[in-house]
Amino acid sequence: MQLLNATRDALLRPLQIVSGIVERRHTMPILANVLIKKQGERLTFLATDSEVQISTSAVLGGSEENIATTVAARKLLDIVRALSETSNVALQLDGRRMTVAAGKSRFALQTLDADAFPVVAPAENYSASVTLPQKTLKHLFSMVHFSMAQQDIRYYLNGLLLVLDGEYVMAVATDGHRLAFCQVKTEEQFERQEVIIPRKTVGELQRLLEELDDPVQIDLAQSQIRLRFSDIELVSKLVEGKFPDFNRVIPRGYGNHFTLDRAVLQHSLQRAAIMTSDKFKGVRCMIEPGVMKISSTNADQEEALEEIEIDYGGASLDLGFNVSYLLEVLGNLKTEQVQFSFGDSSSSALVTIPNDGDFKYVVMPMRI
Repeated sequence: MQLLNATRDALLRPLQIVSGIVERRHTMPILANVLIKKQGERLTFLATDSEVQISTSAVLGGSEENIATTVAARKLLDIVRALSETSNVALQLDGRRMTVAAGKSRFALQTLDADAFPVVAPAENYSASVTLPQKTLKHLFSMVHFSMAQQDIRYYLNGLLLVLDGEYVMAVATDGHRLAFCQVKTEEQFERQEVIIPRKTVGELQRLLEELDDPVQIDLAQSQIRLRFSDIELVSKLVEGKFPDFNRVIPRGYGNHFTLDRAVLQHSLQRAAIMTSDKFKGVRCMIEPGVMKISSTNADQEEALEEIEIDYGGASLDLGFNVSYLLEVLGNLKTEQVQFSFGDSSSSALVTIPNDGDFKYVVMPMRI
């Protein structure tokens, strides 16, 4: 039975879309496979790790029969990727073996029964839906994703908070040391709803979403999120737990402000970071009228000192920060200018974009 007969690139795209979530090692061997289901000329490719599920479909020729099987996802992807770009690829199913044929190349792969594949069932009821352009959702995630925790025992921090409230869709991430917030205004109205999207799901969406105006439909249920865009459907479990109240973390009423060139600050911090160690990434920021001094030292008593002219006439401040936290936000922002706001030397710093209230980044100070 012929599953498909198509160009190499036509087969490569759906395999690349779904294979990103496939774990190399898993307690269930079948989860290393991709489910290929043929209904007439349309093929659906589906992969899951039991938490996240991605599927896509395409018309790739082949017989008119309805067939379903599973085969090693990464192995099939590596084979197709290694073929010539001008190749035509045929997949043939014979019992429990799948043959991949292209030109004079032949590969025989073992398959597992499609009926044993653990497909994630869609939620019975989605309580809220929102539609955004792909590039808008990609922007929301890119502005905050770097602040998510990694393997924190506070599991609810290992993800991204998505909030629907009024006419806004907001994204928030924090690891307890810094917090990133971004919002977009829509033409819809929502009752307030919050969900925590797992870190892996956010990473997959950043990989799959494109800089397009094409819509993404987001459906929210109590324990599941579903996103449909282009010819892709992603279904993910949500993280249970109570996310910190980000409104209490974001400072208000700071009296010390200055705006400076993002790239100038970024390059100064990169140079100062050279003198920090892997274990201690602290830099000292001394802010005085007209100047910001950035210094760093290490265990070998080596030092770095950078000076940046700033338009500032407030009180002198002496603060310490993890340089990585500052460099990550500056690397993600695309604006020419950034604004820094401070309370006193023991308070957190607030990084914003001038004349733009939709993005806020809070970073806690550290002792130097």
